[in-house]
Amino acid sequence: MTRHFTDIDDLSREELLEVLDRAADYKRKQRAGTPHPDLERQTLGMLFQKPSTRTRVSFETGMTQLGGHAVFLGERDIQLGRGEPLRDTARALSGYVDAIMARVFEHANVEELARYAGVSVINGLTDDAHPCQTLADLLTIRETFGELEGRSVAWVGDANNVARSLALGCALCGIDLTVATPPEYALDDTVIERADSLGRAPETTDDPDAAVAGADVVYTDVWISMGQEDQRDHRLSAFEDFQVNEELLANAADARVMHCLPAHRGEEITDEVIEGDWSLIFEQAENRLHAQKGLLSFLLE
Repeated sequence: MTRHFTDIDDLSREELLEVLDRAADYKRKQRAGTPHPDLERQTLGMLFQKPSTRTRVSFETGMTQLGGHAVFLGERDIQLGRGEPLRDTARALSGYVDAIMARVFEHANVEELARYAGVSVINGLTDDAHPCQTLADLLTIRETFGELEGRSVAWVGDANNVARSLALGCALCGIDLTVATPPEYALDDTVIERADSLGRAPETTDDPDAAVAGADVVYTDVWISMGQEDQRDHRLSAFEDFQVNEELLANAADARVMHCLPAHRGEEITDEVIEGDWSLIFEQAENRLHAQKGLLSFLLE
């Protein structure tokens, strides 16, 4: 049966842990120089409507390390639903590749690809969700603390697509999540309800100091995402008390800090924190590679 990965809860808890186990094994093999061509001669088609550094390089490198091949298809290379209906693109590509990864604006586009494709479709990011990032986040937390169950994460800032997928991933793994946002940028009720149905709804607050107290991990992301540039002044004003800095971390005892990158240094997070002993940010970035390899082998083997 063809499996798709449009959001993190397309996996059960057991399947999610299996993907993380595969990712950890691939990371050990990569660092030991042990070849692992488990997807030899398989091809990943990569559809990009939004540009990216980490998504493109990690998927392309991951397929190479797994013995396969990745094909980059940007907006100029494919219609992405403009000239050709997306359902036709999905069916045509299914005759050429073994899986499709799509990084697009509208979540409905990934869902339509999955509906019509005859191969696995992976969400590389949409405006609603970023499940591949959540895989890397959970792998990083498990590496750092040993277990996921019972750990605590504080999200500080905008409850964006990264936060929404993280909420579902934390619920699946038994992590206590608190989301601190200005009221107008709070986590959607539908996401809270989905997380609750998976086992654990996040706590929500507008007080970042309270959110980080006792947290194992403090996590933030940009306040102004791609396509929101016209909201810049309003957002900077709304989030001015939500910066992850040394003062905030003084309330968090021994917490580690995560950020999915790219970071706007001096806005949502300071240089001192990114470069300090708190930071797991670049381990987290590397883990995109290993987590996606775990996902690809889970879907395609």
